[in-house]
Amino acid sequence: MSLLSTVAKLLGGAEPENRLRHHEDLLTSLLVMAWMVEARDAYTGGHLWRVSQFSRLLAQEAGLAKQDVARILVGGFLHDLGKISIPDHILGKRDRLTDEEYDVIRTHPEVGWRMLAGHPLAELAEAAVRAHHETPDGKGYPRGLAGEQVPVDARIVGICDAFDAMTSTRPYRRGMPVEKALSIIEDNLGRQFDQKFGELFVSMGRQAKFDHIVAHSDEGIPLRECLQCGPVIVLRKKHQHGDKVYCPSCTGEYTLVSQGSSLSIAPTGAKGSPKQLEPEADTELIGKLVRDSARALLVE
Repeated sequence: MSLLSTVAKLLGGAEPENRLRHHEDLLTSLLVMAWMVEARDAYTGGHLWRVSQFSRLLAQEAGLAKQDVARILVGGFLHDLGKISIPDHILGKRDRLTDEEYDVIRTHPEVGWRMLAGHPLAELAEAAVRAHHETPDGKGYPRGLAGEQVPVDARIVGICDAFDAMTSTRPYRRGMPVEKALSIIEDNLGRQFDQKFGELFVSMGRQAKFDHIVAHSDEGIPLRECLQCGPVIVLRKKHQHGDKVYCPSCTGEYTLVSQGSSLSIAPTGAKGSPKQLEPEADTELIGKLVRDSARALLVE
């Protein structure tokens, strides 16, 4: 059953605008859930937004239809849903994972799919959630799919997920330069990364088509640097001079300071309270993603 058929069945004879609003509500519920899962990991702020944007640009450059691009955008945002099941001591570990811990991480695609399966729009993101760690050589997980068995959505999101992981800071290392990450992808085409989409991604990266997304958490908003933990502090469009923000890793408090048209951060020496550190979904960012994709996904 197509996505349109699923929504139509769910909404019965609803008017088009009512159908659209209901579809937007369904999408919003999924994206908010994904956002809250991401908030558990202090070092992945903005990861879902970045992967969704890389995926959208790659799908567009590949000439995919608008409906496919919108679906891949959403899949990119939802791909890590299953990480909700990863224990905190593994998710937040400040050193490299052991083989046993990595085996736990490898469960997240199937867990994500089981979480998603009961949702009315589950088919929208199944490929991205369940198969983004499958590889052309069949050595990926969880099902060991190979070549054309790996869905297009997963091939695209898998490349973008790996690129963002390489260019983002982790507790045990700084994010690597863009060119180094692109070279790693290029060296592993046809094995870890899809040949066609990988070649296109590398070409786009070398044309600086991703530079405005790398190390950002929203359009035009780069991650800010915690003095202790690195670039992990996420700002939002609503933030203003004088607002307080907190490092999600060490909980250090910073004050926002206007510098021309941008905001910098200055440490206060304080720590955030449990209330101040509570995760809150960025409804403005999620709303834009929903508006950008909902109408395209309802096109026959």
